[in-house]
Order: sequence, then C-alpha cells, then structure tokens
Amino acid sequence: MSDHSASSLPKSALASSFAVVITLFARFVTAVRGIWVGNEPSRKRRIYFANHASHGDFILIWIVLPPRLRRKTRPVAGADYWMKSPLRRFIGRDVFNAVLIDRDREARTRDPIEVMQEAIAGGASLILFPEGTRNMTDEPLLPFRAGLYKLALARPDVELVPVWIENLNRVMPKGEFIPVPLMCTVSFGPSLKVAHGEAAEPFLARARDALLALRPARNGGAA
Repeated sequence: MSDHSASSLPKSALASSFAVVITLFARFVTAVRGIWVGNEPSRKRRIYFANHASHGDFILIWIVLPPRLRRKTRPVAGADYWMKSPLRRFIGRDVFNAVLIDRDREARTRDPIEVMQEAIAGGASLILFPEGTRNMTDEPLLPFRAGLYKLALARPDVELVPVWIENLNRVMPKGEFIPVPLMCTVSFGPSLKVAHGEAAEPFLARARDALLALRPARNGGAA
C-alpha cells in the first residue's frame, strides 16, 4: 500500500475498512468460532492470555469477541515486527490499535509492564501471549515469561482470562504464503487472579494449566 493511497482517505475510515476486510477474510478461511467455558463476554477490563503459534493469533481472538468489546480490546505485540514496514505499521497501530512493545532490552526506553498498565488505565482490555514468542516446537506451550505475573500484580482489579487458539498454525504454516482453509476455535476459560502472597512460579504454573485445560483432546485421548 502506497503512502498516497493511505492518505487519500481519512486514516480512521481506512483503518475501519481494513478491519472489516481482515475480519471477513479470517472468518472465510478459518470459519472461526468462539467457545466460552465457565465464562462469558464482559465489559470488565480483562487480560486475555493465549497460546502463540502465528502472527494472526490475536486477530482470531479479536474477531470472535462481541463488537462492543473489540473496540476496547488491544493486542500486545512486538514493535520490531509490526513497525517493520508501512503496511504492517498501519495494520498493527491503526487497524488494531496494538500496544507495541520494544522487545530489545538494551535499546528500549520504557518498561513493557508500564506501557501495558498505561493501556489498561486508559480503559483497554489486552490480548497477551505469555510465551513471549511464537511456539514453533512440538510442545503445546513454551515456558511462560514473568510479564503476566508482574502485570497481574500491578493490576489486581483486572481479570485474567485464558484463551486457547486451535488450528491456526495449520492454517498458515511457517514459511507458507497461501492459507489452508481449516476450521479454528477460540476457547475462553474461567477467569483467574493472583492469590494473596502467591509467588511467580506457582502462579505461572497455574495459569499455564488453566490454558492447557482448554486444549481439545487429541485422537480421542487426553488433552
């Protein structure tokens, strides 16, 4: 997309049009449906934490939320990826209003937890991937980083909702450019919070277990 085409329409209108196109395309390719397990959509501020296997993960979570919640829900994403080109920058920053985090510890000037807290204080719910990077292994989840725990401690008023995304990594395998149509599901589990005095390690283990509990059973066996 050229700078001229981006400036030919008001940016907000162009971003809204892109959001509609992306939503329709994602629904067409994945037939995605949201499943609420012991939970339901709410206007309360929340941190939706999910497994991460594709750059499109946050899009599926975003589009299965009711429209009234989408406008207040912001994905947390790496600035190094979403600021890499004008198109990515437009999609990440303008279409999805992402909270862009500098993942370079040496170069960044702000604490990512502070940036996320600021977004929540502004009224937003967040979509967060506690693995910190895409999982390209055969394991269901990578180890969780401490950011989820730190954010939960800083904002005990905000609910944490585990979200399992199923099949998107098979729709768009790494290195492929043409998606494979395949049904995807996004499962939302019961909310949780940090218990009084709970340390990082047991909390992250509990959050990880809550996420794995939403994973569909494989081959008729256990999840």
